[in-house]
Amino acid sequence: MSDSTEIYESSTVDNSLSRKAKDIAAGFVGGATQVLIGQPADLVKIRLQTTSATSSSQVIKDVIKNEGLLAFYKGTLPPLFGVGVCVSLQFYGFHEAKRQILQYTGQSQLNLWPQTYIAGAVAGVVNSPVTSPVEQLRILSQSSSGESISLTSTVKKIFAEHGIRGIYRGFDITLIREFQAYGVWFLTYEALIKKIVELHHYKSRDQIGTPELLACGALAGNALWLSSYPLDVIKSNIQSDGWGAKSKFDGSAIKAVRYIYAHHGFTGFWRGIVPCLLRAVPCSAGTFASVELALRLMG
Repeated sequence: MSDSTEIYESSTVDNSLSRKAKDIAAGFVGGATQVLIGQPADLVKIRLQTTSATSSSQVIKDVIKNEGLLAFYKGTLPPLFGVGVCVSLQFYGFHEAKRQILQYTGQSQLNLWPQTYIAGAVAGVVNSPVTSPVEQLRILSQSSSGESISLTSTVKKIFAEHGIRGIYRGFDITLIREFQAYGVWFLTYEALIKKIVELHHYKSRDQIGTPELLACGALAGNALWLSSYPLDVIKSNIQSDGWGAKSKFDGSAIKAVRYIYAHHGFTGFWRGIVPCLLRAVPCSAGTFASVELALRLMG
């Protein structure tokens, strides 16, 4: 694509610390925005993936009746910080991978395929060590319809009984999901941005308006989930599983796949996809737009 369709336009690769710090700071803004927009729909998704509930409306009614409206923000604290860190790492990982590819190849900009996909996949890999434990804590909190679970006590209990392997339960499947999901996420967003620049003959992507940024982000969010949702269902089942004698999967993705298929068939791998896609529209739109606008503000 042309120079005007790069994330940050420059005739040379900017490897300065200030550039990297701006990538990280803008990513944190995007992550916080993502959590605050999407947390209620995420709780519905987790309940559909990990309980016997059969519809989003059933989950919503049960939560309001039994737990109250504030329950839709159960488990918000760990993702508010954790997702902020994750999205910071995602955007830093993407741009750092981009810089390294450009330096290695001597190109002035990335190709959409496969280079942009690879840079996005690297972003997913980079943030997986943070994503895996944070998402497990959120899932354990959201899948519980009883009393609130203490974050500190949960971490201490898991570590005391199962060590670091317990904290990182489901890491392998998380890593695979992140690789695919964020490769597609960044690829879709950049392809759409490129098309808008070409259609409107913009000299720079900074000329793209906020509504267009939101639309690109929304479509990228749905592409992310459609390309990786079954992996997310497997991960959610592993991370919401019991421990010890109560464990159905013992951390095994293969056992989780067999269980899901045996109890729900092929459609079991898509349980909760509707609220997930609905959530992805404002979350991904808000993430990309807030990151892009934050970077414009910082220069």
